[in-house]
Amino acid sequence: MKDLKRSFLAVAVALVSASALGQTNAIYAWRNIVGKPGGAGSVDGTGSAARFDFTVGIAADNADNVYVADNGNNTIRKITKDGVVTTLAGSPGWAGTNDGTGSAARFNMPAGVAVDSAGNVFVSEDGNYTIRKVTSQGVVTTFAGKAGSSGTNDGTGNAARFFRPRGLTVDNVGNIYVADSGNNTVRKITGGAVVTTLAGWPGSSGTNDGVGSGARFSNPQGVAVDSAGTLYVAEYANHTLRKVTSEGVVTTLAGWPGSNGTNDGVGSAAQSTYPRAVALDATGNMYVADYGNDTIRQVTSGGAVTTFAGSAGNSGAADGTGGAAQFRAPSGLAVDSDGKLFVADSFNYTIREVTSAGVVTTLAGLAPSRGTNDATGTAARFNYPVAVAVDGKGTVYVGDMENATIRKVTSGGEVTTLAGSAGVTGTNDGIGSMAQFSMPSGVAVDSTGNVFVADYFNNTIRKVTSDGLVTTLAGRAGVYGTANGTGSAARFHWPFAVALDYDENLIVADTDNHTIRKVTSGGVVTTLAGLGGRSGTNDGTGSAARFNAPSGVAVDSSGNIFVGDYANHTIRKVTSDGAVTTLAGSAGNPGSADGRTGAARFNLPNTVAVDSACNVYVADTGNHTIRKVTIDGVVTTIGGTAGLSGGADGIGSSANFSSPYGVAVDSNGYLYVADSSNNRISKGTPLPGMAITQSGTSVLISWPSSPTGFLLQQNTDLSSASVWQTSGYSISNDGTTKTISISSPTGNLFFRLVRN
Repeated sequence: MKDLKRSFLAVAVALVSASALGQTNAIYAWRNIVGKPGGAGSVDGTGSAARFDFTVGIAADNADNVYVADNGNNTIRKITKDGVVTTLAGSPGWAGTNDGTGSAARFNMPAGVAVDSAGNVFVSEDGNYTIRKVTSQGVVTTFAGKAGSSGTNDGTGNAARFFRPRGLTVDNVGNIYVADSGNNTVRKITGGAVVTTLAGWPGSSGTNDGVGSGARFSNPQGVAVDSAGTLYVAEYANHTLRKVTSEGVVTTLAGWPGSNGTNDGVGSAAQSTYPRAVALDATGNMYVADYGNDTIRQVTSGGAVTTFAGSAGNSGAADGTGGAAQFRAPSGLAVDSDGKLFVADSFNYTIREVTSAGVVTTLAGLAPSRGTNDATGTAARFNYPVAVAVDGKGTVYVGDMENATIRKVTSGGEVTTLAGSAGVTGTNDGIGSMAQFSMPSGVAVDSTGNVFVADYFNNTIRKVTSDGLVTTLAGRAGVYGTANGTGSAARFHWPFAVALDYDENLIVADTDNHTIRKVTSGGVVTTLAGLGGRSGTNDGTGSAARFNAPSGVAVDSSGNIFVGDYANHTIRKVTSDGAVTTLAGSAGNPGSADGRTGAARFNLPNTVAVDSACNVYVADTGNHTIRKVTIDGVVTTIGGTAGLSGGADGIGSSANFSSPYGVAVDSNGYLYVADSSNNRISKGTPLPGMAITQSGTSVLISWPSSPTGFLLQQNTDLSSASVWQTSGYSISNDGTTKTISISSPTGNLFFRLVRN
């Protein structure tokens, strides 16, 4: 515990809103216990400290800064040549259409970026069907197209229409060219925002070479332009590379339409698989992001194709030279003034740098540490763990979904595989590695060490004994339905979560049936609440109630069931007699607000857990946070910051998670989180004696007197995280506890503790 106090002194913690009324909250210290974090996130920082979420488009300016369309975060990021990453525009996790400056602007699935000679960044929006302009100061305006309105119209500014625009490039006089993928066309936009169709026929796919509207494309996704105004197009669905002159004459430079593969060669003898982006260097060589082959290809002006970096069919994240390097679904390319190639390595969530000699290094971001290794602590590897359960000895059981295994983690952090064989999916019962699962998504453990599994894609409930013997308790593998019954006569449809009640009956979140089911130890299945196949939001009793993709269940000592109602963005309560009420959140209204009952907001809440005091803990997946809900419906955020994904350890809001799916609580109040996109298990420890009590517009924060050196700071300008003050509150010290009392007339009060 001494170490935890030292950690607390070292960091800023507990960003809290006084809108969460009338409760005392413990402060949690979060740390990684097994697995190694990495992968998707939204953190600014330098090199591997930065995080991205599905990097797609990339471009370089005259000063060798790199700009990235961070598709999953709905932001535009900037990377200096030293690898310093900042967010130029947009707000992580929040999609929208707003023009504005910096974080006030909103994007919807930005896909392509290009930079003009003045440093303006142009962005194609796959989700909004628009082309946006971002100045070097982060001022965002809509340049062409109309948000939410797809179409084929040529025209000026918002009179033009696009359909899923992807790649962008800018020529030396400021014209912009767009791979309008959904329309199967290549478009041109002048500096005055006049949009015309250069080649292809809207809505008509094909392979024809020809002039202007006589040519055909099939899902063009990448474009680059040379100094003479000739365009080069990566044609995703035809697996070809096309050439378009400034007069709209289209020819096929490399590949054979409809024939994918890995062959190097000249012209039609070469093959690629779903090429997604192209870039040109100063000598006229073209580089291709060969998405489906996980490689970077080089193409000469004569159409000779070679593999420049990566090895076809060998995906990964390794740095190295040529074929020793690995990529995972590269989607964007850019070349700077020094001839260095930059790669948006989408499923590694990184930006890679490639020299002219083919030496690949990672410039920014950290690739996921996926794997199957049994080991201790950070040497262990998982592949999208989504479920956790903890027994009375502190042993944690994990549903390692993408590995199709059930893992076991001792209190000392030693990871072993209890059942299943990594990477082998199936339906077999058996012992240890002889058994098979298909995306195991929920786990629960009983008092004798039996583990029960929601085997999601098999539509079954499985039982695993302490020595790894797997049997099927209920449902029939590969057959879905709504039927109640015993054993294999019962039917489920994608059950995602399980929990045990105090009679050791299993409670099942039968997700795609939108129901809550009960399974006895003898395998008898009944429906407690909801109606099979009928989604909705209704509170009610039994079959009169409705859920929408329930994906988490937990049971308290009185037999009440708490449900993470995923697609309704709510937490529901089901009594032992099947009466359903909404405990917190508002159906159909996602968000991140703390507050009481219907004023609180969640974003795709998944697994839930309940402690002995009937507090409910929620893995709020879409917000990348861990939430707490009291029995009377007061919601607070106890780990992470809404919209900010990453993999940092820390206290309260200074910790980061990335799409956490699973949460469990032990008898001592420790929390365990399946931090899915980080491929790790994180532990939350309540810091003793440190608490925040909120009532009305007043906040009382207290902690033991012995850890000295605290300074409280209050934020008075919520539009700027840098504006903090240290006045407006009083401190008392009774010799045992230090107490600070502060208040806000608006009820919106934000503060933090830092080391003095």
